[in-house]
Amino acid sequence: MHVLLIQSSVRGDASVSRKLAAHAAARLGGATVTRDVADGLPLIDAAWTAANFTPREDRTPEQAAALALSDSLIAELRAADVVVIGAPTYNFSIPAGLKSWIDLIARAGETFRYAETGPEGLLTGKRAVIVASSGGTPFGSDIDFNTRYLRHLLGFVGITHVEVVGAERQNADEAALARAEEAVARLAA
Repeated sequence: MHVLLIQSSVRGDASVSRKLAAHAAARLGGATVTRDVADGLPLIDAAWTAANFTPREDRTPEQAAALALSDSLIAELRAADVVVIGAPTYNFSIPAGLKSWIDLIARAGETFRYAETGPEGLLTGKRAVIVASSGGTPFGSDIDFNTRYLRHLLGFVGITHVEVVGAERQNADEAALARAEEAVARLAA
């Protein structure tokens, strides 16, 4: 089994989502590739977008270079059987580095395509585990733009077997972390 571990918390060793996501990846076993996006990834820009909308065979060397990181991130995602995403909640949503990763991997013709019936994900047959944390945001609530967004995005690219575990509302619930650790320990490989 190949696990892709995406870490996004900027809190380093103090991060609950980092610790839980690392434990989840270890629990799932297999070879793990870690991609830490906390220090940020480049934002997509006009040059990147122009390159992305240019057919591969028509791209200039500069356009190919503009998409090189995106191609590498997509290759990591394709190679994974399981994707574990450490996703702390920042201001009701995901960290900026994780959003940049999403922008770089959500590419028409690469990870999804447009069909007559609408968008169709191309990364089928994979599993994802969102390992989230929050100080006060309940997961799945109307104000949760973290786990709901990630679940939607993963489904959009074809990853529909998605589990959410984590420590929610830690500032209001002293047992949240212990329950999250138990949930991670119950993850099946």
